[in-house]
Amino acid sequence: MRRGLSLSQQIVAALVAGAALGLVSKLAWATPLNEALVALEPVGTAFIRLATMIVVPLVIGSLFTGVASLGDIRRLGAIGGRTFAYFLITTFLAASIGLGVASMAPFHVAPRLAAVAAAAPSAKTPTVTEQLLGLIPQNPFAAAVQGDLLPLIVAVCLFAAAATTLPDDKRRQVVSAFERLNELSMILIRWLMMLAPVAVFVLIAATVARLGVSFLGDLLAFAVAVLVALALHVGLVLLPAVRAAAGYRIGQFLRGTSDALMLALATASSSAALPVSMAAATRLGVPAEVVGFVLPAGATVNKNGAAAYKAVTAVFLATLYGLPLGPARQLTIVLASTAAAFAGAGIPGSSLVTTLIVLNAIGLGSEAAAGIALVAAIDRPLDMCRTAVNTLGNLVGAAWVAHASVEAVRVTAVALGD
Repeated sequence: MRRGLSLSQQIVAALVAGAALGLVSKLAWATPLNEALVALEPVGTAFIRLATMIVVPLVIGSLFTGVASLGDIRRLGAIGGRTFAYFLITTFLAASIGLGVASMAPFHVAPRLAAVAAAAPSAKTPTVTEQLLGLIPQNPFAAAVQGDLLPLIVAVCLFAAAATTLPDDKRRQVVSAFERLNELSMILIRWLMMLAPVAVFVLIAATVARLGVSFLGDLLAFAVAVLVALALHVGLVLLPAVRAAAGYRIGQFLRGTSDALMLALATASSSAALPVSMAAATRLGVPAEVVGFVLPAGATVNKNGAAAYKAVTAVFLATLYGLPLGPARQLTIVLASTAAAFAGAGIPGSSLVTTLIVLNAIGLGSEAAAGIALVAAIDRPLDMCRTAVNTLGNLVGAAWVAHASVEAVRVTAVALGD
């Protein structure tokens, strides 16, 4: 690939070149090329293993740092309670919308991939009660080793919440260690994304060589489903919340935050957009104490767009591999997408990595990482869109928390006056 192309352009070029070469290999005279492309697949497998390697350190470092850095949760009071209620509810709704959209999308089972998945031993699908009890880890270290990441997330959140009650000097010492782990994870993700064009070329070429052009149609349907889910979440949840719950006119709010949203879209990084988001919220009249708490916390742990994306990805790959999606698995997708959206870094590519949490939770097993590699080819434009939704969700949250806090003070004043 010629020098001067951005990483996202290199990945798109690799996708096009890999798909073209894979299609050529399906011609009658190109059997040796087809066999060669399939034989090259271990190169992509190495990329998959690297992505998988980062997941546990990233979850532990980012989630612990995000929760423990908030300060003593006993002193957060109403602002903290409203903030996390908003984060949880909107992320859950985003995951539910993603599941609903993906369930209606025209995805197809890929017979060869389904045959591979069927050949692997399948575990009995747990009941809803068993899944909920399974969120409480008996041994968080064992959960990490086994790749059972939902119990690990619960354990990290509990320990991080406990850390917020330590004296400031002791808390800073603990948080500092996890901050370094988080920084190392982000460095590895950046390195990994530099290898992405080669991995995408090999994996797409090998997949098309095995499955033909029908896979490309499913990949396009997947991208459309993600964009529809993001648009529905904005239109049905976030924008109505701006008007009904936060008290702003929608046009006024979007004009006031447009610079932050455009920066998030361009950089695919919630962290990069954070300073501009804080300035935009301040211009809209959100109090400084709300801006200073809600937006940094949201950039770390609140990712509505990522939750919708993860749910769509889980349904797409489960369908591709012929994994049945009954009510229990659908609930798992929503819960796991909600939890996984809180675990990640505000940099490009991190949401793709943490999607493995959802895929492992629904039982894709060894196919989970391979499935992630299949959607990595078109992840960059989707990452840009979901980051813009993440940022919009955080700005709406700040406006709502400020409005709700003012209303609570007014109601209290009226009650005391009575």
